[in-house]
Amino acid sequence: MNRVDEIGPDEHVRGPQDAALTLIEYGDFQCPYCARAHAALSELADEVGAQSGGIRLVYRHLPLADFHPLAELAAEAAEAAAAQGKFWDMHDILFEQQRQVMDKQDLVVLAESLDLDLERFRADVTERRHRPRVQRDLERAHHDGAGRTPSFFINGVRHQGDSDRESLRQALQEAQER
Repeated sequence: MNRVDEIGPDEHVRGPQDAALTLIEYGDFQCPYCARAHAALSELADEVGAQSGGIRLVYRHLPLADFHPLAELAAEAAEAAAAQGKFWDMHDILFEQQRQVMDKQDLVVLAESLDLDLERFRADVTERRHRPRVQRDLERAHHDGAGRTPSFFINGVRHQGDSDRESLRQALQEAQER
């Protein structure tokens, strides 16, 4: 298995390839703490990234189905959007509209708002075509010691703090100083 900070060619990456900081998140689209982290990271990517030479964000799935019944399906929906080139669009809207996503039909409504091929999206989700991809991330999360969401690794080092804006800002600044 790869080291936690090894980024594979099929991973979901946003930000400059040569960024000074790489933040890997193991997340769950139904986790309220992940939604809070999403809002914080959206702001910090610009703010801290400008000071540090950029931040590269990597998202890996860690659906906690025991706590969030729609978590696996939401992750698979993000992968169905990725198959149409819109992973980050679906990622963002899943967190931003988290409280409104209650069932599979709500995922279809989000896909429609992203102008996805709905027939293909529905088939992908219904037939669970992207489940193996989500399961690979889940296995990697366990290998890397990520058992809760969100779990962050900054430049390969596990962030033990909270997912709020100030905790993440501090962790990014400390990583920049290393």
